[in-house]
Amino acid sequence: MKKIIVAFDGLRFSESVRDYAIELANQSNAHLVGVFLDDFMHHSYKIQNLITENKNYHAKQKELETKDVATRKEAVKNFEIACQEAGLQYNVHHDRNVAIQELLRESIYADLLMIDNTETLTAYTEKIPSEFIGDLLSRTKCPVLMVPHHFKPIDKIVLLYNGDPSSVYAIKMFSYILSSLKEHPTEVVSVKGENESSHLPNNALMKEFMKRHFPEVSYTILKGSAETEIRNYLKRTGNYSLVILGAYGRGMISNWLRPSMADMIMKELQIPLFIAHAK
Repeated sequence: MKKIIVAFDGLRFSESVRDYAIELANQSNAHLVGVFLDDFMHHSYKIQNLITENKNYHAKQKELETKDVATRKEAVKNFEIACQEAGLQYNVHHDRNVAIQELLRESIYADLLMIDNTETLTAYTEKIPSEFIGDLLSRTKCPVLMVPHHFKPIDKIVLLYNGDPSSVYAIKMFSYILSSLKEHPTEVVSVKGENESSHLPNNALMKEFMKRHFPEVSYTILKGSAETEIRNYLKRTGNYSLVILGAYGRGMISNWLRPSMADMIMKELQIPLFIAHAK
């Protein structure tokens, strides 16, 4: 039985990541762990919220902290009820120290980590991906499934491949961890230069490998700029797709499988994104 951990900010509970996690845990017969990042430095309020005409600073802070406690309890209850109704095996972890450190520690002991791609773990709105997400993706110890803030059922798998070992590693990890999704139409997508051949990099070896893991896979070769072509392709076909991508790391260079590709998919396309990179 695989272990899937799903990260939540109890102050801004994501029903979308809850729904994706429950669906995939059910399909994969996995044990689901709700990791509630109750970072002692994280509050729903901002400093200016503590300044009022009628109450002193400490009284207002106590009032807002009491409200935060109630909000976090309600989020846990929401998750637990959903798991019980789905008949899942599940646990709840409350991580009260620094959120990024706690989640990285949790990732060591998980097969897959799921998180909302809009997560910030702050009281402020940030652009996608947030600093928290960027830090997580570059340091995680297990594959990560980033999901959009609105749930959509998955009906197609897109495997991005450029010949780099990291792209093959991500495909392997997806095949091992979420094998139940192989029933969906699956496509390997690669991008070549205008003057390059239309064959996959390491064509024979890749197709031999894919035949063992995805017997019904199809192949698409795009020509041009990788980021532009992938963006346009996914906009045409990707509303309900799950995309598999290798190599996300600060300072990591891996042809076109680099942070900007993942960032573009999260920001512009809002579809699930499975990221795994070998350390």
